[in-house]
Amino acid sequence: MNPGPLDLYEFERQILDQRYKNIIGIDEVGRGPLAGPVVAAAAVIPVGLVIPNLTDSKGLSHLQRVAVFNELKSNPSIIFSIAEVSPDIIDNINILRATHLAMKEAAEKINVTKPFILVDGLPVPDLPYPSKNIIKGDSKSASIAAASIIAKIYRDSLMVNFDKKYPAYGFASHKGYATKKHLENLSQFGPCPIHRMSFSPVSQSINKKTVQGILPL
Repeated sequence: MNPGPLDLYEFERQILDQRYKNIIGIDEVGRGPLAGPVVAAAAVIPVGLVIPNLTDSKGLSHLQRVAVFNELKSNPSIIFSIAEVSPDIIDNINILRATHLAMKEAAEKINVTKPFILVDGLPVPDLPYPSKNIIKGDSKSASIAAASIIAKIYRDSLMVNFDKKYPAYGFASHKGYATKKHLENLSQFGPCPIHRMSFSPVSQSINKKTVQGILPL
């Protein structure tokens, strides 16, 4: 039975009953965008800790996500890590493998005793510890929900900074996703150094404009 909305620690309790001591929740953000890195976060939360609005990051407003992120970041009992994989690596190994790599690296940064991983979505190969995947886990597990919010806030901040570096593309508003405005800018200006050249809307735009070297990464 899936846990109800008021019990986001059911999966954590089940695993801890199997004599594991720490549960690491992992989630990622940024598989779909045409630009920027894919980011994964890993989080360890004391079971039962009450954090208002802790749920799937997609179900929260930006201000709610920021508030939860600040609470997670400021609580000394919470351990978390972040890993990102660049557009160049995404192009070299494909987005699925890059996503798995980011998740693995985020997990490897967590140093706790007797760890077990709860990962959002489908199974992820080569994780450093025993793991269980949970479909839509960011709405069913507190650990995964925390990781989803951390990854989302971190990546959004990166894209806002990239907007200052490459202002022609509007990264601050769409975070690299294929919005109508982003596609229009891509068609007009061609890709910049943080675009994923292996993604078809980007590769197609190269035929119209030469790659801009506005500023090196």
